[in-house]
Amino acid sequence: MTRDDGDTEITLGVLNAVEKNSNITQRDVSKNIGIALGLTNTYLKRCVKKGFIKVQQVPANRYAYYLTPRGFAEKSRLTAEYLSQGFQFFRLARNQMADIFEICQNRHWYKIAIHGLNEISEIAVLCSRNFKIEIVGIVDRSSSSKEYAGIPVVSEIGLLAQCEAIVITDLEEPQTAINNLSNIFSNDRILAPRILNLSHQNDMEEVET
Repeated sequence: MTRDDGDTEITLGVLNAVEKNSNITQRDVSKNIGIALGLTNTYLKRCVKKGFIKVQQVPANRYAYYLTPRGFAEKSRLTAEYLSQGFQFFRLARNQMADIFEICQNRHWYKIAIHGLNEISEIAVLCSRNFKIEIVGIVDRSSSSKEYAGIPVVSEIGLLAQCEAIVITDLEEPQTAINNLSNIFSNDRILAPRILNLSHQNDMEEVET
């Protein structure tokens, strides 16, 4: 692992830890991501200085840490950067997509849409062929492609044929995609692989990789 890789991984670990528990202590963060307490303090201060994390004093001389909107954006950016490095990328994506499609198949959801055209969606399309799943389309506002592997690529979900669930593969703004789609799909029909590090809670919570 290069120095830059390590910096990305530690910063991402700190942001994830704070997002999951605002009352987390520096010692807990240190244990969670496996670095020294002094280094944890350094990265927390750096994140605060950059506006990614906000600190508030709470009773009993404790501190609470909160991710700012800028911090959420940075977490998404670092997640995309970390995944693009290819560290266990294909294995993780393939296994987690298989888990998602198994959930869909067990629930008799066979017509599935994908949100985001990239490496993860390509793996999803390949993986879907092992299940009774039909990918009815891929939603990607920024793509100039009209189709991928015979599957239509559209800018809006409303342009697709009816689907029973949607899988988030967006690397740029996955949380925004979930927020927008929540007006169309019930929470349990919006699924996403764990590698995206989303706060969205769904059936993938019980899936081990």
